Amino acid sequence: MGDRKMKLISCTSNQPLAEAISAYLGIPLTEANVKRFADQEIYLEVLDNVRGEDVFVIQSTCYPANDHLMELLIMIDALRRGSAKRITAVMPYFGYARQDRKTGPRSPISAKLVANLITEAGANRVLTMDLHAGQIQGFFDIPVDNLFASAPVFVPYISKVKKSDKITVVSPDVGGVVRARAFAKRLDAGLAIIDKRREKAGISEVMHVIGEVEGHECVLIDDMVDSAGTICNAAVALMEHGATSVRAVASHGVFSGSAVDRITKSPMTEMVVTDSIPANEKTKACQKIKYLPIAALFGEAILRISEERSVSTLFDSVPASG
Repeated sequence: MGDRKMKLISCTSNQPLAEAISAYLGIPLTEANVKRFADQEIYLEVLDNVRGEDVFVIQSTCYPANDHLMELLIMIDALRRGSAKRITAVMPYFGYARQDRKTGPRSPISAKLVANLITEAGANRVLTMDLHAGQIQGFFDIPVDNLFASAPVFVPYISKVKKSDKITVVSPDVGGVVRARAFAKRLDAGLAIIDKRREKAGISEVMHVIGEVEGHECVLIDDMVDSAGTICNAAVALMEHGATSVRAVASHGVFSGSAVDRITKSPMTEMVVTDSIPANEKTKACQKIKYLPIAALFGEAILRISEERSVSTLFDSVPASG
């Protein structure tokens, strides 16, 4: 791969994933010096020539979201001014994705604003995974590749750990039914839906379980787990309705506030997420939280983009990482 004019560079949000992608591709990370002034203003310098290069910037805009987003924008600007041929923003987790529509009068559509910022900074392309809402791709005026963790990451794992063929995939809310249905089809499993009523922001109340779950292993699926209130309440409801076990899978483990404590106390056997957002000390200490690697998925996507090959075939499978 040495003759290919391609460079990988990482900001600071998810260094372990960037290093794993680098190892998968056999391409060293381009060095960059990221500093903060006394008032936390970000300064960075790319320490290698990028003129005429195809550059992939790896940065999840996870906590602290604003700092990591600003880092990404400044990095893109530095590369553009360094005459990079093409700049791809590799965002395993796309922050602000939940604000994809107006939820009330005089409220913002922040996902669109972030899309504008990334484009105006100078990105030519975006590579991300499991956007909260598919229509966010349309917020960009540049190409967006939205990968899915379901088939290449979660399906093989669930197939390996399941204890019987009586499996039901469960959507924790009505909005996630399309995702759950696609997952259930790949697992050749049943489908159930949690019908819940949210009384106020951040508090969810489970009302009904729609579908057959009694005597079944249940797998809850969502795109992200933030406070974990919804997923933990859903697990309780499923056990009350006769499920033999409940595990949950989600692409992005945000785990804010008391999420880890809720998961620890919940009847779930396991909370499975990808490493799109890096583990912290608290999540590492929780025996119920398991991280699955996505370096091979992103490494293969980066390679295909660089070689102008199809990325969509990755939706079904991805080569194993070593």
